[in-house]
Amino acid sequence: MTTAIVLLDTERDRVNDVAEALVRLDGVSEVHSVAGRYDLVAILRVAESDDLATLVTEHVRHIEGITHSETLIGFRVHSRHDLERLFSVGMERSGAEE
Repeated sequence: MTTAIVLLDTERDRVNDVAEALVRLDGVSEVHSVAGRYDLVAILRVAESDDLATLVTEHVRHIEGITHSETLIGFRVHSRHDLERLFSVGMERSGAEE
């Protein structure tokens, strides 16, 4: 699984619209409105890095109201929860694909 954290700035008064558009995309597991430097933080989880490239460049970038974004690619997760197992449900590959 590939995880990315996307930090987003939006046009004034578009935070909720952008958040709702993001959360409708396959691969976006959650979107947080936040205080601080950015308006939104989106957590993306996909099976392969190519899926991430498609999600970011063909879907996230085309959402109206986003003025700036920064994408951070996760290398390793440190958590008390088994996030890999939790978020990989339904992403198993059949033997024919490997």
